[in-house]
Amino acid sequence: MGDFKKEVEKAGSIENYWTNTAKKNLVGATVVKVEYMKKSEMNDMMWYKSPLCILMKKGNEYFWIYPSADDEGNDGGALFTTLENYSCAPTL
Repeated sequence: MGDFKKEVEKAGSIENYWTNTAKKNLVGATVVKVEYMKKSEMNDMMWYKSPLCILMKKGNEYFWIYPSADDEGNDGGALFTTLENYSCAPTL
């Protein structure tokens, strides 16, 4: 935990730390595919709600992004946007 605390202090705040981490990992990535989480995956995670899942690619690496109800991963979550005609990707 000491290393994490040092990294947060180096970034200037917890918000800066997590923003920098997101930028490093997400900026420049490309959306490859979108689909709602499959029932079998929901069951594996013990979730009741199916969130929109986004397959991304950055360089040679593929990774999924999907919203959760909270940072403990307790259920699928909705994804809000600022698009006029698509303000929310709801859970199903």
